[in-house]
Amino acid sequence: MSILFSPITLGRQVLDNRVVIASMCQYSADEGRATDWHQIHLGHLALSGAGLMFIEATAVAPEGRISPADLGLWSDETEAALAHVLQSIRRHSPIPIAIQLAHAGRKASTEVPWAGGQSIAPASGGWQTVAPSALPYAADDPRPAALDEAGLARICNDFVAAAQRAQRLGFNVIELHAAHGYLLHQFLSPLSNTRDDRYGGTLESRMRFPLEVFDALRAAVPDDTPVGIRISATDWVDGGWDIEQSVAFAQELQRRGCAFIDVSSGGLSPLQEIPVGPGYQVAFADRIRRETGLPTIAVGLITEPEQAETILASGQADMVALARGMLYDPRWPWHAAAKLGDQVDAPKQYWRSQPRAYKDLFKPG
Repeated sequence: MSILFSPITLGRQVLDNRVVIASMCQYSADEGRATDWHQIHLGHLALSGAGLMFIEATAVAPEGRISPADLGLWSDETEAALAHVLQSIRRHSPIPIAIQLAHAGRKASTEVPWAGGQSIAPASGGWQTVAPSALPYAADDPRPAALDEAGLARICNDFVAAAQRAQRLGFNVIELHAAHGYLLHQFLSPLSNTRDDRYGGTLESRMRFPLEVFDALRAAVPDDTPVGIRISATDWVDGGWDIEQSVAFAQELQRRGCAFIDVSSGGLSPLQEIPVGPGYQVAFADRIRRETGLPTIAVGLITEPEQAETILASGQADMVALARGMLYDPRWPWHAAAKLGDQVDAPKQYWRSQPRAYKDLFKPG
């Protein structure tokens, strides 16, 4: 058996293999409500044979959406729409499903990517964004409002309420989004957090609000529900958030019962300089894993089965996640299992598609 197709346990949740479908925004919701697109898109990926599927970043409040078309989980209506999609998937696939709860902070109120992705001013149909400090992401973006303590309490409560809704919906895993320049990452980085109160300044103070949100979310769901976090290990900007601070943050999370860390990078500043290449973020997952003992998910230009197997076999990470690669090849787990001489789950309706060269590829029902 390959390591990639060996099981792993997160809290109460057993994953059949270590292939993870990463969270990928679809910008196809209706006022936060999941639509037919989500049913088609997620239903398709749910038949892939991956060990775990994340749905896209899901806003915990309307003003926390990246775009007006983002998925949300803040009301009975958004909960019901997502329930309809999940019920359909679960009738036909046993794949464990994870939700990534998010707030975009100063990176909210933007056009969808295929319309340019620029900020939308309140006068043009957008909304007032919020952030740790009144510093825009880009110089020509509208200035966000600096959050006061009442605003912080409101947002923390929004995360808790969304986690409770996710629990009711039966999500198997919950992930807190603290990466890619969104609100919790904005608190962590000294480039976006210039506060002079107890939520800014020192590393301990900058970590305070993200840790408070994690603690509140962790306490809001049963102890055996895996709650993890996605972080950007570095801003790729001098003087910003970096791997040393990420390790310190991860150590605090480990003490708080974090189930795993999903290790990405960047997204906080347009000044970032990222040395993109195959597996360019894996070393960050490796270091966090070694220094905290927490299970890590490696992500970022992991495209080949042999590459994924090597990452796991060398102990650099416990799981590997694919995003664009999975969109390009929704049967990537099938093809990976074939290359590695292993087996994968497939729907009975597709069993007859098994190539003759891989007559034992699909697990027997």
